[in-house]
Amino acid sequence: MNKRTLFNASCIALAVTAMTFAIRAGILTQLGTEFGLTDTQLGHINKMAFWGFPLATIFGGLLYNIIGAKRMMIIAFICHLAGLLLTIFADGYMGLLISTFFIGFANGSVEAGANPMVADLYHDNKSTMLNKFHVWFPGGIVIGALISKFMADAGLGWQLQIAVMIIPTIIYGFIVFTQKFPETQNIETSTEKNIKGMLSPLFIFMMICMALTATTELGTQQWVEKILSGAGAHPLLVLALITGLMAVGRFFAGPIIHKLNPTGVLFGSAIIAAIALYSMSLATGPMVYVAAILFAVGVMYFWPTMIGFVGEYCPKTGPLGMSIVGGAGMLGAGFAQPIIGGMLDAEKAAALATGVSAEQASLIAGQSTLASLVVLPIILIVAFGALYFYMRNKIAVHAA
Repeated sequence: MNKRTLFNASCIALAVTAMTFAIRAGILTQLGTEFGLTDTQLGHINKMAFWGFPLATIFGGLLYNIIGAKRMMIIAFICHLAGLLLTIFADGYMGLLISTFFIGFANGSVEAGANPMVADLYHDNKSTMLNKFHVWFPGGIVIGALISKFMADAGLGWQLQIAVMIIPTIIYGFIVFTQKFPETQNIETSTEKNIKGMLSPLFIFMMICMALTATTELGTQQWVEKILSGAGAHPLLVLALITGLMAVGRFFAGPIIHKLNPTGVLFGSAIIAAIALYSMSLATGPMVYVAAILFAVGVMYFWPTMIGFVGEYCPKTGPLGMSIVGGAGMLGAGFAQPIIGGMLDAEKAAALATGVSAEQASLIAGQSTLASLVVLPIILIVAFGALYFYMRNKIAVHAA
């Protein structure tokens, strides 16, 4: 068993997961034009990825103790390959719904298999190593966003952009099939105890917060091309900037988490994310990039720190808890997809009714939608502020 090779395979699989988000975000306009789809319909297509994900994490979390990480990663490989091929050959709305669901299920299977395996392999340093593992979500989005931009600029169709992802999928699949995986040793592997652990108020609270953090991060990123299309900045370059900074921040997360502790990181992140989203709702031209940098700082630690918090402070939930909290995040973001699409449709229609140009209407719709999304991190400021003081008092009592 080679710990480093398994970690690398997990990172490649997570990069594929991220590339599916970035490249889908880059081709939304092309899909809408080719198949005559509204933003609301595109939102429902996006939703299938976000719904496939939690179904996979529920399935994987419940069965992880029985089938193990290797079989979960094999399921991820098969579903990624099937989803990508079905997308390439999709002939309309229904075909895109089905193929996107497969991709979402694959993405969730990666999280369900890799998160507990990484936590088990690096049990003495869970939060730091989970952040390093999750470097490859923003890292993969950077790769996917740049691929989508350059291929689109070269006049290459959306099918070829999707096909590019088959290469890293085959690479991580080969590693998974040929490597020996470890036996679970350092996390709670009783499914009964995992379920009981999930009934704690702290875990339920974190599930709710995860839905809000994921929607704040992924809801904005998935619609970046549509939201920022009229703001005077290239949407995919904005996405690459955001996620590139997120990757760097997660790689060097260790000292920050040790200094502020996970709850302090989450509290500070919510404050910065709220300011950033509000700034993006007002910015145009070069200032969009400045607001995007602030947004990256605000959301970069949300996902891995939430997973790490559950691993450290809700240890009885085991692999099921880590899978379910990730699923809650994607489920929340999934519900938001058609809502965000509908907001864009409604705001654009209202703007066009005032007689402005289509370009100006797109700008107004994007800014109004971003302003509406600010409510999510504002709720998180209150929630994580309460969590910060609760955990600090709890640690102080134990120390006394």
